[in-house]
Amino acid sequence: MKSDSRSARIQALVADQAARRGARVGVVDVCTAAVAALPVGGAGLSAMSRTAASHPLCSTDIISEQLEELQLTLGEGPCVDAFTHGSAILTPDLLTGALQDRWTVFTDAALEAGARAVFALPLQIGAISPGVLDLYADVPTVLDAEELADALAFADLATLLLLDARIDETGVPVDGALEDRGFEDLGGYRAEIDQATGILTVQLGVGIDEAFVRLRAYAYAQGRRLGDVAADVVAHRLRFFPDTEPERTDEET
Repeated sequence: MKSDSRSARIQALVADQAARRGARVGVVDVCTAAVAALPVGGAGLSAMSRTAASHPLCSTDIISEQLEELQLTLGEGPCVDAFTHGSAILTPDLLTGALQDRWTVFTDAALEAGARAVFALPLQIGAISPGVLDLYADVPTVLDAEELADALAFADLATLLLLDARIDETGVPVDGALEDRGFEDLGGYRAEIDQATGILTVQLGVGIDEAFVRLRAYAYAQGRRLGDVAADVVAHRLRFFPDTEPERTDEET
């Protein structure tokens, strides 16, 4: 199939999803259409940059939501590798032995969440890479050549939509709120994590990178979402210390 006809077909599928929810086309429609067209159970998409944490933009179900959060919290997994290397990471079966060593924590957590196969497709045009599209299946799955080409076409369209929405290099929407529901809480989500990381640099006396690592490690250890922990730090419900465990307080601003 020629690439232009494939692109047109993919665009039509995505536009149909947008029409069903009565909104302009957005990345949430790419995720939904990909699930309908491919042998996968769910899809998620995260905005990413070289200098900051990833930021989930949308997910189609609870498992895909957990996969995006897991990779954000752990800093490892197919999504992270796809972004780092700029190439698709295709994992037909997470029970493959080598993956236990490659993603020592993510693999077990993803299996427990209900994923068995994961396909991470970088969103990329030239040197611009605004994020990653993740697809998962709950059984061992191999994408054939046509299915993989479709998956890459969905990723290409998601890239164009992100760039059209003017997501800047920090992952924050530019020029006000977007109509697309997939971006609904992105600005606040990112700002709160950044604010919490800044607070931790003062509380711990460390740099930004180390502060974010500490924030992420605490979220994982407590089994909580990174955004929820960040909110507690910003509201002074949680305080970190250099040499002792973080403590919860009753103070709130």
